[in-house]
Amino acid sequence: MTAPPPPDPICLRVNDAARMIGVGRTKLYAMIAAGEVETVKLGKATRITTASLHDLIKRQREG
Repeated sequence: MTAPPPPDPICLRVNDAARMIGVGRTKLYAMIAAGEVETVKLGKATRITTASLHDLIKRQREG
């Protein structure tokens, strides 16, 4: 019997999120500052929601 696949993450570390959309950390932090990408603070850690990355790409494709 095989284990079910792990669920898709809902949050990513900044480096992983940047790699996922093909930009550098500095560019991603600029997008965060501009309000283009949603972040969540978990203690001292900043995480990027995968939903906001999908929304960002969708907006870029439409515009």
